[in-house]
Formats: sequence, structure tokens, C-alpha cells
Amino acid sequence: MQRAFPFNQTKIWDPMPPEEITKAVMENPVVVVGRRGCCLVHVVRRLLQGQGVNPTVCEVGDEDTEVAVGDCSGEGEEKQKQKLPAVFIGGRLVGGLDQLMAVHISGELVPILRDAGALWL
Repeated sequence: MQRAFPFNQTKIWDPMPPEEITKAVMENPVVVVGRRGCCLVHVVRRLLQGQGVNPTVCEVGDEDTEVAVGDCSGEGEEKQKQKLPAVFIGGRLVGGLDQLMAVHISGELVPILRDAGALWL
């Protein structure tokens, strides 16, 4: 009898390499970088969808807890480490869930999304 999924072959899912994450951040207005299956990524995605934005989600490996964001965030040549999930709007690093919530509560999220071209309002 055959199995529905070939478990003994190569991996079904491969995490995104850093070069592809950088490319996705530069090409998409809103990008969320997080671990696969992370509940915080789900919360960030739902918050952004509630604002009318469909973010691009880049999943990294389960063992990764930080991502190098120096080239993505436009903050110079030195690379910084950002805890996951990391939210990028308009190619700039906003931060994690706590920073995104702070920007949302202060009322600054919608103008930032509009300036990035993620909202058509």
C-alpha cells in the first residue's frame, strides 16, 4: 500500500534563505518574517488583514529565533538581529508584534501602510 505523503524522501518544506527574504522585503509592501507555525505570526497576519492588508509571510527554520535585518531595513551596512516575528512595511523594519501593536494603538499604522502602498485609501 502506498502512503499519501512520501515521508522517507526529501523534506517537503524548506525554509527561505536570507537572500530570498531580503528580495521579498524589497519587492512587497508588507512582509512578515517568522518561524513556521508560530502563533505570533498568525496574530500579526490577522491584525494586518483586519486593516485591509494582505502581508507576504516568509517562514524561516524552526531553530531560528532571530533574523539578520541589516540589509533589509535600510539602516546601513551593519547587520542587526531582530527577534521573530519581524514586520517590514515599505522595506523598513517596524519591529515585532509589540512594536506593531504600539504603532496600531497610537493610530500611526494606517498612514504608514498607505505610504508604503499597501492600502488604497
